[in-house]
Amino acid sequence: MAGLFGSQSSTVATMVVTSTPSTDLALTNLAYCSPSDLQSFAVPGSKLFLAIIGDAFVLSVSYPFLIFFFLLYLQFNRIFTRFIVESLNAIHRRLAKVSNGDNVSVSRFIPPQDFNLALLRVELEFVKKGTKNEQVDAVLLAKQLRKRFMNQVMTVGQKVTFEYHGNNYIFTVSVAQLEGQETSGAPERGMISGDTYFIFDAQNSSGIKVVNQREAASSNIFRHKEFNLQSLGIGGLGAEFADIFRRAFASRVFPPHVTNKLGIKHVKGMLLYGPPGTGKTLMARQIGKMLNGKEPKIVNGPEVLSKFVGETEKNVRDLFADAENDQRTRGDDSDLHVIIFDEIDAICKSRGSTRDGTGVHDSIVNQLLTKIDGVESLNNVLLIGMTNRKDLLDEALMRPGRLEVQVEISLPDENGRFQILQIHTNKMKENSFLAPDVNLQELAARTKNYSGAELEGVVKSAVSFALNRQVSMDDLTKPVDEENIKVTMEDFLNALHEIVPAFGASTDDLERCRLNGMVDCGDRHKHIYQRAMLLVEQVKVSKGSPLVTCLLEGSSGSGKTALAATVGIDSDFPYVKIVSAETMIGLHESTKCAHIVKVFEDAYKSPLSIIILDDIERLLEYVAIGPRFSNLISQTLLVLLKRLPPKGKKLLVFGTTSEVGFLDSVGVCDAFSVTYHLPTLKTADAKKVLEQLNVFAEEDVNAAAEALNDMPIKKLYMLIEMAAQGEQGGAAEAIYSGKEKIKISHFYDCLQDVVRV
Repeated sequence: MAGLFGSQSSTVATMVVTSTPSTDLALTNLAYCSPSDLQSFAVPGSKLFLAIIGDAFVLSVSYPFLIFFFLLYLQFNRIFTRFIVESLNAIHRRLAKVSNGDNVSVSRFIPPQDFNLALLRVELEFVKKGTKNEQVDAVLLAKQLRKRFMNQVMTVGQKVTFEYHGNNYIFTVSVAQLEGQETSGAPERGMISGDTYFIFDAQNSSGIKVVNQREAASSNIFRHKEFNLQSLGIGGLGAEFADIFRRAFASRVFPPHVTNKLGIKHVKGMLLYGPPGTGKTLMARQIGKMLNGKEPKIVNGPEVLSKFVGETEKNVRDLFADAENDQRTRGDDSDLHVIIFDEIDAICKSRGSTRDGTGVHDSIVNQLLTKIDGVESLNNVLLIGMTNRKDLLDEALMRPGRLEVQVEISLPDENGRFQILQIHTNKMKENSFLAPDVNLQELAARTKNYSGAELEGVVKSAVSFALNRQVSMDDLTKPVDEENIKVTMEDFLNALHEIVPAFGASTDDLERCRLNGMVDCGDRHKHIYQRAMLLVEQVKVSKGSPLVTCLLEGSSGSGKTALAATVGIDSDFPYVKIVSAETMIGLHESTKCAHIVKVFEDAYKSPLSIIILDDIERLLEYVAIGPRFSNLISQTLLVLLKRLPPKGKKLLVFGTTSEVGFLDSVGVCDAFSVTYHLPTLKTADAKKVLEQLNVFAEEDVNAAAEALNDMPIKKLYMLIEMAAQGEQGGAAEAIYSGKEKIKISHFYDCLQDVVRV
């Protein structure tokens, strides 16, 4: 019995190729031989004669009524016998890669059971390509092809010539599907039966228009049958792409008559927005490449602007001119025209928001709205806009019928980062440049809040470390040994220190807030630290607390900022930022508000975030004389401290202040969920700190601790630094190494300098 995909006879003949005797016979898709040879290809138990030609495709075999006999010798089971040549038409010879007079191996093909085709998808074209245009009825053509090619075997990739209504056509088999069988690595082929369903495709440029094709029919909007996002260089955006496909392309897959019957119009525009470097432009460009329409027009927003009056609006109209002409001449059969607007916020700002006096930006928005969804709106246009600032766009652009599909391209999650790293390291791995110790899964876990562009930067940086090892600075002309280039895990870890994510934790700023580290300075400080870490845990796991706020208050230098920074570092949150007055010196209060709001907006893009508002009274520009403070900044903070983050995002806010009375009077204290008081050091606490520093003799520790009662931790460190210099200076190294100790008398002298009487 034949296998699942058929079998060929063990007897393989070598026959000589010649042309088909007549043009009419060339259009039958049959191979011809002499009557005496025909029985060699008979299928047992049937009236079929099938031959597999050159292990490439299967043809039905027959013999013509008039044939010129040629003599040849061929080796058949090592016995020389007299055979007739085999006639193949030009298409067959091209597929088998043989010419007239060449030898070709031929053997009998025995079809397996259940070999009938359920579906055959073919692409039509004219034999002679030219300016001819024909309309083909799919139902009538399928009926004629079933009749003409009944019981013939079709293989994917095979080309077949035929005549229909006086025109010679070629169809190329793209899908050959058997009933109830999955595809495998074997050639996809099957036999045409009376129940085989045909689906016809035709390129727009072919001049063939297929009509009356309903069931299982689809348009040819896409160039490929399936999409592999990773092969397109897109990683971590599977869910977003699925959403875009459903909203913008699902209706375009079906032929125009289906959407007409549904009474719907295609989506004409989509907006991709999100943080910089997340792949918006990449996705838009790849969408344009995947579509089987006109070449996408890619426009950077500012390129549209012109200094001449009316020229900017004309530039916008010119973008749609080709689509208008195409729709006017071809109607529903016109190609899809894709227009990609990068940085669309540069030209489509909210109308009335600009004060340039020319009204150009308003005119651009009006012109764009008219073209997309005006009286003569186009149905063959897809406008893709990209922006980092969705809030700047005019609201009218984003209603249904315009840029109605709005997809946020956010920072990739761990699985997305893994896919992106795979994409950027694939070639290294294929060429054996990637060391075996590189663990991409671990790198994906370490690179929290890295964008796609930043991950690419990490890979580039790691490669630079590997290449640098092979370069000799003493002799730059020295040949490089490619075999020794290996990108190791250490290279990637070094690259992580070099490439810092824009939406990551500000580790350097946080470390600067605790230059002396964290020491055990009493039960109260330890208790507050533990409570703060519980708040971190609450934000991580709680479903009912997406926003938690905590105020740390105490006298100046009591360690509030250091404690908040330590909690931020120990939390392992991907986004930790500190908002301090020192970064906003000299700025106008409205600019300060914008800066604070931006930090919160950035935090909303991360799943877990911590924001530290350091010295809130300084942010509010508070002075005791007057008193005076910025009401604008105060109101901004009050709103932000009570504003819930978007769905799926969680935020923990720490505030520090030395003027809790003032904050209470303006209502800021009430905006925080909890408030903790950080006390100054008592004698016992100071003794613990001094014992850890180990800079006093044992007999002097108690006396020094007694003198440091009610001292803030920051001032204690300053005092120890002063005393460690010694009476004449130069003693610090010896004291910190333990060779010498601070003299208690000198310590008392320094204490008098720092304590205000």
